[in-house]
Amino acid sequence: MDFTTLTIKLLQVLAHFVGNYGFAIIVLTIIVRVALWPLNVSQQKSMRMMQSLQPKIKAIQDRYKSNPQMMQQKLMEFYKEHKFNPMGGCMPLLVQLPIFILLYSALMSPQFIQIAGDTSFGFLSRLDTTLRASAGRSFDGEFGISQGDTFMAGKIAKVYLPNEVLANVKVKNPNKAVQIQGEFKPGDTVDFKVDLDYLDLRFEQLEKIEKAEIAVTDMSNKEVENITFTKRGSVLAATVPTIKVERNFHWDVFMLIALFAITMFLSQKIMMATNKSQSSDPTQEAIQKSMGTFMPIMIIGTFVIIPIPAGVLLYLVTSNIIQIVQTVIVNKQIDIEHSKTGGIVTDSEIANAKKIEPKG
Repeated sequence: MDFTTLTIKLLQVLAHFVGNYGFAIIVLTIIVRVALWPLNVSQQKSMRMMQSLQPKIKAIQDRYKSNPQMMQQKLMEFYKEHKFNPMGGCMPLLVQLPIFILLYSALMSPQFIQIAGDTSFGFLSRLDTTLRASAGRSFDGEFGISQGDTFMAGKIAKVYLPNEVLANVKVKNPNKAVQIQGEFKPGDTVDFKVDLDYLDLRFEQLEKIEKAEIAVTDMSNKEVENITFTKRGSVLAATVPTIKVERNFHWDVFMLIALFAITMFLSQKIMMATNKSQSSDPTQEAIQKSMGTFMPIMIIGTFVIIPIPAGVLLYLVTSNIIQIVQTVIVNKQIDIEHSKTGGIVTDSEIANAKKIEPKG
């Protein structure tokens, strides 16, 4: 069982308890964020420590700017002295990226589309829909397609031999298994083929195949059809009727993208407000302000171009909201710790660090 299937199984279990796949995604997000809470706390402490140590780091850089090797040595000694890892703030991002990819793969997979793709949640009509997509009607024997649609095979095929039916034959590389033969024109029949080598069977079994039933998904509109392929020479072939459909703009998905941008903007605002109180570097403040303004705009542009399913966007929005709450809580805890210990670097140390004149 692969990780995508495990993710879908977990969502099924959660949906059984909370009653809806939308709530299941939110609960999964909470579980992930709680599991990563220590890492995120470490990230925020690392960022605060970096702000506090920045004046002395800059002083070292200025003092040894003519000797890069010595500069790196002194910086390493300085980091070791203060038990600071400059890469510590990156770890939560590195851990969360595979989770995002895994959830994206799961919600885009034919398995999820078949069991819960058309699930509605709040103002969302479907959890698997993207910003621009046509909503196909699955299992009606014909595909509703637009020019440029791509297709993907299911991971399991039902294969018929002369005296035997193999119900769970693995389809290797489902993304490439189904190919279109000839010209592809919406409204006409479409000819599919699957090379026999994509079926995980012994050679003698491949020779005896009569037909196979494979679920085929239109990846543009998430429509799924169970297609019966018959053996023609060295390939399995099928002809399927199609109807021409237009791709629609889904305002509910756009609202979710906007919510993601807003929550991201708020999260960065809170972080910038904290950093501003810790930093006196106007250049750094200007960079942070620009990032806080333009990053949400760039994200919206990216999500308009790249088809992100509504369920994945729901995960991202929920994750941002939890991030905001966590940032506020952890920053208050850090402020309390600093008030008791006098901070990581004292004001006198910072003042002395700034007085160091560069050499060379």
